[in-house]
Amino acid sequence: MTLHLWLAYTGVIAALIAIPGPSALISMTHGLRFGRKHALATVVGGVLAAMVLMTASALGLGAILAASTTAFTILKVVGAAYLVWLGISAWRDNSHETPVATPEMEDAPGALRLFRKGFMVGISNPKDLLFFAALFPNFIDASQPHALQFATLAITWAALDFSIMFSYACAGRRLSGLFSNPKRLRMLNRSTGSLFVFAGGALAISAK
Repeated sequence: MTLHLWLAYTGVIAALIAIPGPSALISMTHGLRFGRKHALATVVGGVLAAMVLMTASALGLGAILAASTTAFTILKVVGAAYLVWLGISAWRDNSHETPVATPEMEDAPGALRLFRKGFMVGISNPKDLLFFAALFPNFIDASQPHALQFATLAITWAALDFSIMFSYACAGRRLSGLFSNPKRLRMLNRSTGSLFVFAGGALAISAK
């Protein structure tokens, strides 16, 4: 892989990852409610989801999805439905009746649960789905060995994705005092839920 191509890839994915989306939102929310330590599991889940999508694209599934309108539409509809479900769950969340959790609280969700949520949001992230299905293959030179290229692209993505999403989680934690009030936390839950529903709705419309 040439330095020019790597720099182009790095610039594109840095902008893509940094733009607020479902993964950034869930990382910030978990950082706010459960602290940076617990939010790490969410961030790692999102990064692993991106690695799964990247591997699928490298194996040719991205090209299949790009060529098959039906398959890609089904995938986007499933992702949209999950995002809408997350939004509805946030609206119905009753955690605003208690103070915001702190990193030391024993009743904070387990790491596996947070990891799973981070993974599911990441695997249905509209930005990542579109990138890995349509754009990612363009950064691999078919005339050169694929293994080293893939490793370079994967490590670069993982490093940037983890750093940026963890920054969102840290930003959320710094806002925890602002949302210690139950009414404000209820507003946060509903605002978060609305954004997830909006993202799911936008993805569903784009799938038609």
